[in-house]
Amino acid sequence: MVVASWSEFAAASPSLAEAIRALVHQYGPGLGYLATVRADGGPRVHPVAPVITDEGLFCFVIDSPKRRDLERDGRYALHSFPPEDNDDEAYVAGRARPVTDEATVDRLARALHAAPHVDWRLFEFTVDVAMVARHSSGAAGVRVADRGPDRTTTQVWRDPAAR
Repeated sequence: MVVASWSEFAAASPSLAEAIRALVHQYGPGLGYLATVRADGGPRVHPVAPVITDEGLFCFVIDSPKRRDLERDGRYALHSFPPEDNDDEAYVAGRARPVTDEATVDRLARALHAAPHVDWRLFEFTVDVAMVARHSSGAAGVRVADRGPDRTTTQVWRDPAAR
């Protein structure tokens, strides 16, 4: 199955990609909640520090149940950390895969100051679906669908190659 990388998604929907990047990195480093699939099929949700670069959506994951979930079943959902002044939200879902190219791992670890003596693994997240919901004013110029009396606007992208 062909899946979209972050850069492919960003090329297909630049305004949505930038809105997601802004929400994920609104406090400087990336902040969000990562949902994975436990071995029993249930959800597991933990805070993480995802990183969006021009080349991809990445996350350093330490040895933990969350990492074992990603290694066993790469499905994930990532939700942005909530802003202080509104309920705007970003959501991305797809598959996580370990980054095996040592040059890429080394470059990102140096650039992002990943602790060298910690048992972490770098994962890249592909994008099957991406969404931003604006619950505040200021969403003018964004192609959206109006959703009810609260005036929430939602912009969604789905990978045309995903099933």
